[in-house]
Amino acid sequence: MEPELPLGRRGPHTTILQLLLHLRETIMRLLPELDPDQRDEGFPRPAATLPLPPNFFVDRRVWRFDTSSDWWDRLVMEIWDDQDWLRNFRMRKTTFQELCTWLAPALQRQDTHLRPAIPLEKRVAIALWKLATPDSYRSVGHQFGVGRSTVGAVLMEVVRAINSELLNRLICLPDLDSVMAGFAALGFPNCGGALDGTHIAIRAPPHRAAQFINRKGYFSMVLQALVDHRGQFSDICVGWSGRAHDARIFRNSYLYRRLQAGTFFPHRQFAVGDVHMPVCIVADAAYPLMPWLMKPYTGQ
Repeated sequence: MEPELPLGRRGPHTTILQLLLHLRETIMRLLPELDPDQRDEGFPRPAATLPLPPNFFVDRRVWRFDTSSDWWDRLVMEIWDDQDWLRNFRMRKTTFQELCTWLAPALQRQDTHLRPAIPLEKRVAIALWKLATPDSYRSVGHQFGVGRSTVGAVLMEVVRAINSELLNRLICLPDLDSVMAGFAALGFPNCGGALDGTHIAIRAPPHRAAQFINRKGYFSMVLQALVDHRGQFSDICVGWSGRAHDARIFRNSYLYRRLQAGTFFPHRQFAVGDVHMPVCIVADAAYPLMPWLMKPYTGQ
């Protein structure tokens, strides 16, 4: 009979046939009630038993390193006050616990026979710590008593859970009537938003530095934003180089196509005498004059 091959002890010279032989012998032991003809049906019958190579079994010095999470379990969860939480996680402990409650359906894991699952609160804390600090995956792993690969996997799981569970719940466009009323109070009737671009400083990309120099003399990328009367974002377009003109960015944006098609704002018109005007946005002189875009009169 072939010797049993435990998982994790297979050497580099293990062959598929040897594994099949091991599987065959294992099933033979698990099904003693079947007669030999039924047991052998469907299994290969080798003409000769293959010898195992001398280095078939591999001895490993350690299978798993012990880690400690006392810093998280005792110091953070039991001793830290709200100021400590704000400095390190950018939120209070009560907010953190509420966030864990919202994310529980997507992040809760069950213990297995091999090892206990990482608790929900610890998973969320690992992701928040990595997002709030410039620490490496290795240092975050040492901090929470997990491996660096675990930090990367947990970070992506939490970010995906935030997008799936909280996006529609917490991020929504304001009511158009309230936005128009707010702009009317500022002296802009029938206005649904204000449009402009801002430059975000970056390091010069290799071999493409000249394309990212803006008119102010530094390297940047442009963020085009449409905001309401309180300065809150309604739409953004980011990624163009600092050298690109605001009008060019706008004409190539998804916002322009939706405004041109009349689908960005609900269908609503404002009557001025006999003229019916759509909901418009306001922008500076760099943008083109459109039926739904008002710009300042420069006298030219």
